[in-house]
Amino acid sequence: MRKITIALLALILMGMLIPAGFSTDSNVVITYGETTYSNSNYKSIVDSFFKDQSHIDIANAGSKIITANQVNQISGGITGKTYNSNQILSSALVDLNDNANLKVSVDKSKITTITGDMYISALKSAGITKGHVYVTSPVSATGESALAGIMNSYEEATDVEIPESVKQAASDEIYTEAQIVNNSGVNADDLAKLVDDVKQEVSNDNVTDRSTIVNIINNYVQNNNINISNTDIENLAVSIEQVQNVQGDVNYYKDQVSDIMGNTTANGFSFDGLFDWIKSFVNGI
Repeated sequence: MRKITIALLALILMGMLIPAGFSTDSNVVITYGETTYSNSNYKSIVDSFFKDQSHIDIANAGSKIITANQVNQISGGITGKTYNSNQILSSALVDLNDNANLKVSVDKSKITTITGDMYISALKSAGITKGHVYVTSPVSATGESALAGIMNSYEEATDVEIPESVKQAASDEIYTEAQIVNNSGVNADDLAKLVDDVKQEVSNDNVTDRSTIVNIINNYVQNNNINISNTDIENLAVSIEQVQNVQGDVNYYKDQVSDIMGNTTANGFSFDGLFDWIKSFVNGI
């Protein structure tokens, strides 16, 4: 009887601690490209994809708008491209309730260049290793601008900012790969695997010299019959060197979010310990 009484009191206490209106979808954030958000038909198409693929009631999800200005802050220093407010179409949903290994589901009927593996590689460069990401667009789009939205979603869901140097390195990786895919016709997933494997070798051996990175890429290209130009190889080496150089910032970010990514939380409150405490009284009744 004492165990039941204490367990009931614990449940009442838990009810007092849970904020009103709390839903497990509080760890879900959608970022809409501003072009998509301003067009009700476009937004409806995007929302339908997110609902069908994630099986989440997105009415309970947080949302933000990614503007051309935000994308241009990144793209301007990488490709020199400048986007207008009517060109930011790709949108993303991040679900941190699914906090197993990082997964990315891309709407291949709309996203023409960036693949799930390419997003995963770039997000890992930013220190993001958990969550389920969904990417789509109402009409055909490369998917390049979605990375800014995805990282923004992680910041919103965790309330931890990704260092600018890390964002820049991850974005540079995506833009570099997109350019190579568009210019060479190489298979996007093959390129993503190349980048991921080379980054791993560079990290394991703590390589910081660009010429050594070029040699590693050359060996990989030859061994796997990947047809890219010397210019492409040089650009990849620059991008991977940049990722390697920001590892200190990446590790700092990972330390800040490790507890959040590892537990089910609501507004910073972790329920894992409380549930374990309740079970210790209930077990054996």
